[in-house]
This record gives sequence, C-alpha cells and structure tokens, in this order.
Amino acid sequence: MVNVNSEAQYGDYQNEIYFRGLSGVVPTMPMTFADLEARARGALAPSVLSYVAGGAGDESTQRANVSAFERYGLVPRMMVGAARRDLSVDLFGLRLPSPLFMAPVGVIGLCAQDGHGDLATARAAARTGVPMVASTLTVDPMEQVAAEFGDTPGFFQLYTPTDRALAESLVHRAEAAGFKGIVVTLDTWITGWRPRDLATGNFPQLRGHCLANYTSDPVFRARLAKAPEEDPGAAVLAWVQLFGNPLTWDDLPWLRSLTDLPILLKGLCHPEDVRRARDGGVDGVYCSNHGGRQANGGLAAIDLLPDVVEAADGLPVLFDSGIRTGADLVKALALGATAVGVGRPYAYGLAVGGEDGIVHVLRSLLAEADLIMAVDGYPTLADLRTPGAIRRC
Repeated sequence: MVNVNSEAQYGDYQNEIYFRGLSGVVPTMPMTFADLEARARGALAPSVLSYVAGGAGDESTQRANVSAFERYGLVPRMMVGAARRDLSVDLFGLRLPSPLFMAPVGVIGLCAQDGHGDLATARAAARTGVPMVASTLTVDPMEQVAAEFGDTPGFFQLYTPTDRALAESLVHRAEAAGFKGIVVTLDTWITGWRPRDLATGNFPQLRGHCLANYTSDPVFRARLAKAPEEDPGAAVLAWVQLFGNPLTWDDLPWLRSLTDLPILLKGLCHPEDVRRARDGGVDGVYCSNHGGRQANGGLAAIDLLPDVVEAADGLPVLFDSGIRTGADLVKALALGATAVGVGRPYAYGLAVGGEDGIVHVLRSLLAEADLIMAVDGYPTLADLRTPGAIRRC
C-alpha cells in the first residue's frame, strides 16, 4: 500500500516507481540482481565482464558468499511502531545517512560506456549520500574523483606498493584531496588464480588501464626514464615491479605513521588477526574475502562476520562479499557490521545505466532494506542488533 503522507524514507523509492507507473512510465533499469547482471552481460566488453563477474578457481567461494545469506533469517517483531526508520550511522566521527557504501572496484572506470566510471561513481555518491571507497586502480586520478563527491565523504583504498616513498605519496595525496580514511587492502599483493581472465589472456593493468594514480604521481614518475605518456610500456613494467607488497604485522606501525586519517585493514576474517590489528592502533577492520575473487576454497565471509565483530571489541567493522539485495544488507547489519559494502551490483548498474544506473541500484538496495525493517519491526540499526533478531537457519 502506498503511503503518500509519510516523510521521506528510503522505502519511498517504490512510491516513485508506482506513481510513475500510473502515467505509463515503467522502470528502464532492472529491479532484480539477476536481471541486472543479464543486462550487464550485453553492455560490457567480454574482457571487462570476465574481470568483474569472475572469481577465483571454480568460483565456489564466490557462490558461497551469496548463498550463505540464505542460512540467516530475521525474526519479525510486531506492534513496535516502525512507521519511521533511522538507518543513519556514525563512522569515524562522520554521520552517514545510511550504513551502505560502495566497495572498491579496481576496474570500475572501465565499466562506464565513456570509460570514466570512477567519476560517475563519485557523482552517484554525491547524489545518494552513499560513500565511495575509491580504488588505487582508477582511470582518472584520485584528485578528480574526490572533486565529484560533493558533501558525501569518500575513502581511499590503498594497494600498498613495495616502494614506501610511493605509498606515502599516495596516502598524502588522498589526504590533500579530501578523502576521510585509508582502507589498506591486504589480500591482493599477488593475483589469485582467475580462470575467466586467464582464458581471455586479459589483465587490464598490464594493458595500461586504470593506472592514473601511478602515472600522475611524482614519486612514480621520478622512477621512469621517460614520462608515461612517452613510453607507456615502461610505465606498466615499473608498475608491475612495485605493485604487490606482502605486508606483515611489522609494517603496521609504519602504516599507522603515514596519516592521521582513520586507517582500516581490509581482508581480516580471523579473530586473531582482528585482535592484532586492534592492538596495533587501527581505527577499524574490514571483513571481506574480496568477493571470492582472490582465493577459492574459503568460507563465506558472512559466516565469519560474527567472530570478527566480537574480536573487534567495539571497533567499527566494515563488511563486503556477497551483497546482492537489501535483505543481504539487513542481515549483515544484524550480524554486527557497522557499514556494508556493495560491489558487483553497482558495477553492473554503471554498465547498464551510467551514473543514473548506480543511483538506481543504491536506492533499490536501501529501499528494500528500509521496507524490511519496517515490515519486520526494526526501526533502528540498534534494534536489528538485539539478541534474537537474527537466527541461523
């Protein structure tokens, strides 16, 4: 039933769709993830599609990330007066309107029809209030991406290079550009076994794609005999030689010293790793198995989240891997995540509909989550996290 008198809530997105339908206007964007993915298959170049859609090995971990959500269910509560819902969250001193964020996607720039998907994603963040975690691997330099955020905060995801001077330069540039935190990804110093990409012989960065943050960096450029514009092949070779840094816990004090911005470690799934990160002075942890893209044969990330939250002992816990629907978002929040990242769905939205496509995906996820909280009687995120709110089936 449509309520035309309520104040704006995320769930009101369905009202907009239904009322446009009265005038014969139906959505041009798909309303389910399956339909969105199907449309994206026709919109993306095969090499880009394999990179975005594919996972490691036979992709069983990628599939497990998605199917594991079916093992959890919310317990409905009635007569709690959930006419108004509050999905806002405090994160590192920031008040965010929702707990949703866009996880880093290293080829998001290539998913746009104009080849500037990083900028489109940043603009979608500005329109929706959903933060973007911008990858180190972008088509456009981080400064140009950050300039499109508007009033929405953004975060910078660091692939830590072996050259510490370059790492420091990237972090300091992110600070100067206005990013509000640094997300250090730990599980991608080496590339996992990805049969889809191997079958096409395609690795985008080896072809010079998505390296703008390197080729625009003064430390990186100083390593080259010629400017990247004059000898792009040499720039790619230099990138290959310094990209992957297998960090150890001994590197954590150095990472912490780079910036006063909040630092999060991405890829933490074991409670002991979480405790070491917490004791090492990080500001938050990021539970993720890279969406199943890096290592096959692992557990679904959502099954590991409760133990990560317990070990974090009050530190913010970000989560991604397997989020496809608003129901998934609600379940991750109920299991203790402070904020929840979405990846492939917004990449597909970009491929199909550009900036507007991302906005549609984000609004749809938030609308479904909001309506579930309304129907099931959980007006706030704190209510979702009460004992007994979610059960494993």
